[in-house]
Amino acid sequence: MPLREPTADPRRRIIEAAVGLLESGGPGAVSTRAVAAAAGMQPPAIYRHFGDKDGLLEAVAEYGYAQFLESKRAQLDPAPENPVEELRRGWDLVVEFGISRPELFAVMNGATGSASDAAHHAGLEILHGRVRRLAAAGWLRVDEELAAQIIQATGRGGVATWHSTPAERRDPALLTVLRESMVAAVTRAEPTVSAAESGPAPAARALRAALPDDSGVLSDAEQRLLNEWLTRLAADGGRQQD
Repeated sequence: MPLREPTADPRRRIIEAAVGLLESGGPGAVSTRAVAAAAGMQPPAIYRHFGDKDGLLEAVAEYGYAQFLESKRAQLDPAPENPVEELRRGWDLVVEFGISRPELFAVMNGATGSASDAAHHAGLEILHGRVRRLAAAGWLRVDEELAAQIIQATGRGGVATWHSTPAERRDPALLTVLRESMVAAVTRAEPTVSAAESGPAPAARALRAALPDDSGVLSDAEQRLLNEWLTRLAADGGRQQD
């Protein structure tokens, strides 16, 4: 890891010292005494700022999420030309972070504190935004929630498998195959909405065309009402575009 400039903020200095020890020596290297020494402080300072070692690790997880979210937001495109490629890039970013920073990634995934939980949810919002854009463009083949779960599971699973495999047997092709399997599981080969169209009208037409006469979920009255709404959206949207 590159050396960081010392910071005047004692709390941040302790966190960065803990991250450095974690990534160079693993969880066993993160003792309160070792962290205090690396930060150039006395052990009581850790208890004063974090309560105990668990509190320090929660702060480390929050720090990791902040760095990760910064990289995700830098890559974020609110109106991507190709949402499937955006999905691939987002998946690669998560996996690359987990592979390059395994100890920090593990602490982040094991954190349960409110601050790290909020940061985790901020990351999920970015993921759900990507999934929503896929759905709006007609690419999604499964429910949005299931798609998000598949994307998460394959990413975390790929990182876990990579680190549990002896270094001499690791094959980068595994990650490519996992990513493409994920893409095939959550997206269609072709969108149900034309790339030349946008807005609610084409989405309404696509949904209306995909709905069976009897969904088995909606009552007859609900089915008729939904069809009426979709028909109105499709027609009104078309007039607005004209």
